[in-house]
This record gives sequence, structure tokens and C-alpha cells, in this order.
Amino acid sequence: MSIQLTPLPLSPKADRVKMAEFGREIKGVDLNNVTPSQFAQIREALYKHEIILFRDVKISPADQAAFTKAFDPTSNGYGHAFDPSVSEISTRLLQMHGIPGVPEVQLIGHGTVLNHEGVARADLNHPTHKEFHKTVVSPEDEAKGYTRYYRWHIDAAFYDLSPPRVTSLYGAVVPKGIPQIVRYDDGSGDELPVTLGATAFVSGNNTFELLPAEYKSLAVRMKIKYAPHLYAWVNNTHAVSSGIAIENEGLEVPLGDLPPWTEEKRKVLSALWKNEVTGKLHFQVHPSIAHELLIDPLPAGANRTGALYPDGAHITDLRTVRDILFKIQRPGIASNLVYAHDWQKNDLVLFHNRGLMHSVTGALKDDDLRVFHQCNLHGSDDPAPPSAEDIKKYA
Repeated sequence: MSIQLTPLPLSPKADRVKMAEFGREIKGVDLNNVTPSQFAQIREALYKHEIILFRDVKISPADQAAFTKAFDPTSNGYGHAFDPSVSEISTRLLQMHGIPGVPEVQLIGHGTVLNHEGVARADLNHPTHKEFHKTVVSPEDEAKGYTRYYRWHIDAAFYDLSPPRVTSLYGAVVPKGIPQIVRYDDGSGDELPVTLGATAFVSGNNTFELLPAEYKSLAVRMKIKYAPHLYAWVNNTHAVSSGIAIENEGLEVPLGDLPPWTEEKRKVLSALWKNEVTGKLHFQVHPSIAHELLIDPLPAGANRTGALYPDGAHITDLRTVRDILFKIQRPGIASNLVYAHDWQKNDLVLFHNRGLMHSVTGALKDDDLRVFHQCNLHGSDDPAPPSAEDIKKYA
């Protein structure tokens, strides 16, 4: 039996052309009895549409983990390493509450949770921009409903472990409240109405396709070297007002002061990840923890007119690294390219973690209880880089 695909509701501000294929609700599937044919269709839908939604699902943490693992059957662990020495100094940006017996499923949300799925007590915090941004929305504007994105990111450790293919999020308890307005506060005047606690998503393929030719050439030749122990490294830093970059304040923890790490475990990945079903290229860089850029020279015979770094480069100056990435990634989070998911109780959302970025939005009150189950498994391999044909086409 074929599954049924329905487009997800887009914001009135959405670019209907660029967002036409982004996000689908799947109907006609019993997740407790998925046939091989149905799973093949679900997998294809995930890679084609990047986000898939199942409404009104009852699923245990163990079954959620098994369903997530089916997209990468040889993966065998949570997407972030469990290292107490790291979590002790990075609690501001990384909170971990593994569910007993299923540690790859994390309990996230807001408020005090008691006796939930074997967890006796968990004090959860829905992160807000006030905890991470250099500037914040004023109390007066916050009272009017204004808020920000928290932090645009990809779910991955970027140290030792390969990025997960898929993340699943299950809304066990979803608070309802007054809608809010995400404000960019970067001089653009851009803003986006969202429901309380919406999760925002943007396509890495849209980000790439928006680029002018000289930046597409740069992207297809560029690799990113990531800092070790990412959350510990940026624990003291602040984000810009749109959540797409880190302010250059020199507040990163010196690499020598981080928990023990080895050079060979640092990830060096292409800026572009090739979709394993559609073949499209997605600009996939975690902007907060990129440490160095390695740029290949133009191929022999390529047109050098207007090219950026035609002879290649190894960029280690952090300000320059961030400036280049900001120029590439900021257009891709414009409000007309964002899908903000309006959570309902028992929603199960799976997203293509190698094809998009996402961010928490909004601020919850002390009595807003939110209980979610998040699952991602580190990849069994690294994302595929651009092919020789891609490099020839764009470089």
C-alpha cells in the first residue's frame, strides 16, 4: 500500500517556489507495522522533502530508536559522545537526559518531569536566546511576544563521530500559549510569526542554490575543520541576533584547556553534502563550531575571472572563517525560507539532519511543561562530498 503525502502548512511569508518540496505529512501508515515497501517510500520521502511528520502517534522510546536506526542500520550510538568531562563545562549549551535502557533517546523540553519513562526526575530547560545571544530582546518587547531563534545548528558531535543521517523528535507533552514573533534584529527588519516553542527548519539545498556563481565555486571546493568538543569550546561565547553565527569576542576556550582530545579525531568535512537519494547538494556547515577552512584551488582550465581564492587557501583566522560562512548562510535563513513546525501532542517529526539546519524558538514560562523525546544516531559513515562532476560543474 502506498503512503499518502500532504504538504506541510507554510508561513504566509514563504517563498512557494523554493519551499514547494520542503516538508510532508505522511498518512496511511501504522508505525507499529511498517512494511518494507512502506519504509522504502518513507525513506525516499524523507530525503526528498527533508522533514516528514506523523500526527497522533503513540510510540515508545525503544520503538522510536528502532525506527530512527532503520535509516542507518549499522549506526550504533547516540550522535553525541557521553563524556562527563565535556558536559561538566558545557551545560549552558548541551543538556543531556538519556532515557534508561534507551540512552540514544534523550529527554528534552521544559519544566520538572517526574516518573517519566523510567526517569525519576528531570529538570528541563527550553533554551532561549537570552542565555546565548550577545544582545537580547527587551523585556518590553518580550511582553509583546517578540523572541528570536536560539541557535541554528546540525545535530552532530563533529569530533570522532560522523553526523547522524536522521533525527526524530516526539512531542509527548506540548504546551499551548500565545504565538510569538521571531525577530532577526540584524538591520534587515525580517521577522517571522511562530507558535509557542516552534522548531524552525531551513534547507541546506536552498542555501546553496541561492549563492551567486563565485560562492558556489567556493562552496564546492571548501572543507571545514571543526573544533574538538564543540560545546565546551564555545561554552563562553555569544551568538549574533539571528542565531546563525558566533560573535568575535575571543571567548572560545583555548584548545589546550579543553578536555583531552586528539588531532586525528577532529572532523574535516566538505561544506557541501550530497543527498544520497536526490543527488542534490546541501550547504551543511555548523556555523558555531567551524574552526578552519581548507579551500582547494580551481581545477585546471577553470575560468578564474571573479573567482574567490582561485589558488586555494587554508584559513585559520576565526573572524575570516566566520565572515565567509555568514555571507553564505545568512541568506538561507530568511523568513521566507523557514518552516516553523507548530507542535501538536503526539507529533513524530523526522528530519534529514544531513540536509538542513534547525533552531529552537521562543521562550516558555515556568509553568509551561514541555516533554519531548529526541533521537539521533551518529552516522555509520561521513556525508558524501560533491562528486567530480559537481566540482566540474560549479568550480
